[in-house]
Amino acid sequence: MTQPTGYDGFRGEGGRLAEAQLDHLQTHRTSLLGDSLPFIHEFDKAHLVALAEADLLTSEEASALLSAMREMEREGIAEARERAGGGMHSAEHYLIGRLGIALGGRINLGRSSGDLIEVARRLTVRAQLDALLERLGGLRLALLNLAEAHAETVMPGYTHGQHAQPTTLGHWAAMFERALARDTARVEEAYARVNLSPAGAAIMTGSDFSLDRARTAELLGFDAPLANTMDAILSHDLEMELAAVYAIDGATLGRMADDLFLWTTVEFDFIELPDRFCGTSSIMPQKKNPDALEAVKSAAGQSLGALVSIVSAERGPTGFPILERRSTQDALWATAKDLATKAGDLTGIIADMSVHSDRMERAAGAHWAQVTDLSSALVRATDIDWRRAHQIVGRFVRDCIDSGVTPDAATVAHLDAVTAEVLDGPSGLSEAEFAEAMSARAFVERRVMFGAPAPAAVLREVASARIELDALVARNRTRERRASEAHALLEEEVGRLTA
Repeated sequence: MTQPTGYDGFRGEGGRLAEAQLDHLQTHRTSLLGDSLPFIHEFDKAHLVALAEADLLTSEEASALLSAMREMEREGIAEARERAGGGMHSAEHYLIGRLGIALGGRINLGRSSGDLIEVARRLTVRAQLDALLERLGGLRLALLNLAEAHAETVMPGYTHGQHAQPTTLGHWAAMFERALARDTARVEEAYARVNLSPAGAAIMTGSDFSLDRARTAELLGFDAPLANTMDAILSHDLEMELAAVYAIDGATLGRMADDLFLWTTVEFDFIELPDRFCGTSSIMPQKKNPDALEAVKSAAGQSLGALVSIVSAERGPTGFPILERRSTQDALWATAKDLATKAGDLTGIIADMSVHSDRMERAAGAHWAQVTDLSSALVRATDIDWRRAHQIVGRFVRDCIDSGVTPDAATVAHLDAVTAEVLDGPSGLSEAEFAEAMSARAFVERRVMFGAPAPAAVLREVASARIELDALVARNRTRERRASEAHALLEEEVGRLTA
């Protein structure tokens, strides 16, 4: 298939331009379209159907054009379009090459590069959001399974990088599931705004040809057309929203990876990763490096960088930032795919990592993290105010550390010595009460309120979250089915017109 003599596309010599554009300035190359190419093809077919239904093509013309599109599919969409050239308008080039300009040149009637690329962008992003939602759902399920399996695995909680209070691995896992639930909600909300059609908006004012925008939206699986044709093409807050959503999700995944990364160190030794997520050293044979976690951590920085570049590109008066958007869309699309990949890696890590439960529990009470409850016990035993109880226990901890007394060796006598200096009397706690207050496991088990780390509370949270996750899976299936049904409808209409 060759182009007709003298035709090199509307951007070539002989139209508005008297000489060819410099190669390095040509952003409309087919090779640059990447993931959007199949969706450009889908829109090309939907637009031809719309032209036929609006009687802007005769049945014979529509049949010839759509039959040629089918021939392109048999050749291979990407290969045929690459040979045809023309970037997003490669179908026009292809059709003119096969059918001549009088017929092939009709495909862009009532359409512009503006709505062509915007439709393709939205369909590309829609597919990426589908994949991301699927991976986020999988990661949330893995976290819920971990929370259920380790609802009783006591471990330290941290603030300021220091031991804070005992909690459980199940409570930690449920925390990240909740954070990812919010990330999921933000993705779904953005999805609803993505799934509106710019088709028919042309470059800003639509067309004086009577095209049915709602019908084209239906054929492409959009919920509805965008209400304002200028807004459909020249407003790009949606790209900024998506970049922000991805940056937040990247930060969540990065924080989870940071925790797990720390726990793999020999100093912590709380977990061990499956070997398939690790690397080793060319010189140090003992090394087992958590490569996958390092890669996940990098997602946070990359997604933030994409956000900054995308917001920067959207500066300027309406309609000015056009070519800038062509470069930043690559960052947006790469970020979406990268986050889906990283979420998938974390799912495998969470599901298959080895948990050193005994070491976690020993660490939970080894550095005084449980003594919040010793203050509480002192309030109950002496009826003093919280602040003095807090100060007494702080002094008790300091004296024990200064004396080399570890938490497991401390006794009520050590506490009584400090209490006597402050209250002129003992703490009032028995040895059993003191031991109970100093137990990291008992600390966790006492916290039975809604959302707290007691095993029963965590399991309640897991059960509730599973219901939410089941609903997400059902919504994912619905979105997938609607897109599939729209594709089937389009193919049915193409088949009818080419019969």
